Amino acid sequence: MARKRKNIVLEKVTIIDVGSEGKAIAKTEDNMTVFVTGAVTGDVCDLQVTKKRKTYMEARPIKFYEYSDKRAEPFCEHFGVCGGCKWQMLDYKWQLHYKQKQVVDQLTRIGKIELPEIESILGSDQTREYRNKMDFTFTSNRWLTKEQMENEDPSIEKRGLGLHLPGMWNKVLHLNDCYLQNKPSDEIRKEAYQFVLDNDLAAFNHYDENGLLRNLIIRTSSTKDLMVMVQFHDNNQEQIDLFMENLKVKFPQITSLLYVINQKKNDSYHDLDFKVYSGLPYIEEEMEGLKFRVGPKSFYQTNSEQAYNLYKVAREFADLTGEERVYDLYTGTGTIAQFVSSKAKEVIGIEYVEDAIKDAKINSELNSIDNCKFFAGDMKDILTKNFIQKHGEPDVIITDPPRAGMHESVINQILEVEPKKIVYVSCNPATQARDLALLDPKYKVTRVMPVDMFPQTYHVENVVALELK
Repeated sequence: MARKRKNIVLEKVTIIDVGSEGKAIAKTEDNMTVFVTGAVTGDVCDLQVTKKRKTYMEARPIKFYEYSDKRAEPFCEHFGVCGGCKWQMLDYKWQLHYKQKQVVDQLTRIGKIELPEIESILGSDQTREYRNKMDFTFTSNRWLTKEQMENEDPSIEKRGLGLHLPGMWNKVLHLNDCYLQNKPSDEIRKEAYQFVLDNDLAAFNHYDENGLLRNLIIRTSSTKDLMVMVQFHDNNQEQIDLFMENLKVKFPQITSLLYVINQKKNDSYHDLDFKVYSGLPYIEEEMEGLKFRVGPKSFYQTNSEQAYNLYKVAREFADLTGEERVYDLYTGTGTIAQFVSSKAKEVIGIEYVEDAIKDAKINSELNSIDNCKFFAGDMKDILTKNFIQKHGEPDVIITDPPRAGMHESVINQILEVEPKKIVYVSCNPATQARDLALLDPKYKVTRVMPVDMFPQTYHVENVVALELK
């Protein structure tokens, strides 16, 4: 028989801080840490414990006695359920404060290395509608509130189009409005959903794995290009054409209208081929006169305006004179590589996604850049002694790895080749701190600057400059 969890309520608890994953922190009378979802430093509230472990608890507020002066009024009706903007209740200046604190805490606690004074976080001018890419999911069994399920109202539409609830692959919250991406993204999403209802089209069933419509992905750009990608499950060409033609007619501003058939068990599409229904197979971004083609599988920073600021920080930290050979690790579509190319003698970009490297080469030609070379493959397999002997030792390394950070073999190769400078761009200060500790025997951190790429969330980007000791 399963053991019942005790119904633990902590009364009149004061929230004292914010932790590394955006959860608030409180302490019990016996000094146990409680991680709280949906509260702000300074709130006084009753907490319902949702998880109890030996060293900590997790909880949610069920009654407030005092509200913190750090609070802001959430602007979205889906706040608290949707996982897209978990920090709407926190005033933006305090969002920046706690992101800065997160970087300091993780570099000192995990890295345990000597650090300079960490520079003030670079905030985002846009705090809403800043994302250039959104991935919405169709569902035949949308998430319903407890009240809706108990009422068993047969008139409630079960199909939906929205975002997955946090940590739930099979629960999709249908959105009335979304403030993460600028117009006409939300109009396209609403029209797509209405067309499903009007034409009685089948949305994807995550349990039975059937249905016509699976995902709607919308990408915008600073050049006003607009890409719409549709993932279909059922290969019904008549219904596919019906759906795609409606988008083409209703939104003539779409410059790239693509679709793909995906009958796998997951939504990933990087191994699938998109078909062009209308327009071009790419959109373009622009930065300081440089153009970057972004295809359906290309990675590009999801906040275009802040991406420019982030790359300016990275370029400043690299402090190039025009005589350096730069290795750009995890180069993606070669954006950083080309952004710094005018200040370098040569740039070598490495990236494991082959399609991204194809885009990088095309972008170099498009921008008439002849001092960039790009190579595709797993970083730990490409960045070897033989590769470095063939292409020359780097004077500067710029690295922008995924959230997991750099593989230890990559770090060991960097330590062996000993470039004079390293610029480490990270979307996860915790793994960045771990990697900095591994680099510490030979490298000294000289500058640190956090950059806020994701307002209304606890995520933060961080740029670190290192010099050979």
